[in-house]
Amino acid sequence: MNELATRSGNPPLPPLSNPPLSPRQTLPTMYDLPSEDPEEIRMPDEYHGLQSFLLRCTFLPGNFILEQVFVGTDLNIYYDRRNLNWYKRPDWFAVVGVERLYDGHDMRDSYVMWQELVSPFVIVELLSPSTENEDLGQRILEYERLSEYGKESTVRQPGNPPTKWEVYEQILRVPYYIVFTRYTNELQTFHLVGDRYKPAPLSNGRFLIPQLKLSLGLWRGSYEGIDRLWLRWFTADGELILTPDEKAAAAQQRVERLAAKLRELNIDPDSL
Repeated sequence: MNELATRSGNPPLPPLSNPPLSPRQTLPTMYDLPSEDPEEIRMPDEYHGLQSFLLRCTFLPGNFILEQVFVGTDLNIYYDRRNLNWYKRPDWFAVVGVERLYDGHDMRDSYVMWQELVSPFVIVELLSPSTENEDLGQRILEYERLSEYGKESTVRQPGNPPTKWEVYEQILRVPYYIVFTRYTNELQTFHLVGDRYKPAPLSNGRFLIPQLKLSLGLWRGSYEGIDRLWLRWFTADGELILTPDEKAAAAQQRVERLAAKLRELNIDPDSL
């Protein structure tokens, strides 16, 4: 971030302590950072809540213990110490290699990059008409059009925060970015190559993330009583990762099949 400040012509940021002090000893903290828009009223719809929770409960990286995995849903990520009211709020994101609980016992109220020092490894945005441009890098802020040698380009007005795409790609440098829209069931996947996001292909209908030994894909089924295409995690080999309820149902089915087999052998399973 100091490099970004230098390139923009701003004075360098004050150095952080090494190791960084606890947010309880510094301001701003994870618990009292301001909002980007104090008058903002956030009203997530039911789909966002259900889809995000399905992603959360099936995200089980094969090479990380759960205590070293943090998953955030609809949680502010603060990324700029110069603009403390600038944040991005992904629908879903995962960070690996950090403590699951803050200070070993507290749940996070936000994710503050200059305290955490570890960027999300994968971010998922659930597209809606009001967020499409922002999520896909088409700036919806005020623009100033410049023309040079017959070519037009767009420049963000000074003082406006960058888009989600810019923050994820250029500031946080999130390796994997996924965008899904339930209105068309379109899944778009991007991988950070160098300093830019490049479209990444699906394999057998799934997006493989080898570093996590996971893949992400669409699944047709009933979740919370709603039958539709859902976005969820699979193993790298394409095996469905079950939710806790699905695991319990599968276990119950195994018990019932065993009981039926015993009855075929004239054995009362209730007597065992």
